[in-house]
Amino acid sequence: MKSLSKTMRTCSRIGMLTLLIALIPTSSAHHAFGAEFDPNLPLVLTGPVVKVEWVNPHAWIHLEVTTENGSKEIWMVEGGTPNTLLRRGLSKKSLLPGTVIVVDGYQSKDRSNRANGRDITFTDGSKIFMGSSGTGAPRDGRDPRERQR
Repeated sequence: MKSLSKTMRTCSRIGMLTLLIALIPTSSAHHAFGAEFDPNLPLVLTGPVVKVEWVNPHAWIHLEVTTENGSKEIWMVEGGTPNTLLRRGLSKKSLLPGTVIVVDGYQSKDRSNRANGRDITFTDGSKIFMGSSGTGAPRDGRDPRERQR
């Protein structure tokens, strides 16, 4: 009888722990492109890298953009996963603060200074696809894994 009671308490504790874990909000949950970014608002951002966040599920590149009136804005550009970007040739060393880059991408739906990056171009002309694939982003031929039609 004692072992049955102990087993029931253990199962009860495991059940409560599972419930608590399920109720923890996920602040960095993965999302589809269309949930945050507008495929009808392509943009080009140019400026030096300020900071790079190599975090899952998407890396974020922060860059300082000079507006038409000469003021400076910090933009956050979402890319693919850190692992995907590393396999494509981007690394912490290639995106050091001060590195000037050009990012082609799509602006956020809320019109904040956030964008989803598709391509990153360096001053030497080299270009790397940095977009997140398979998340509803526009099929624009930039993703090397897209099927050519």
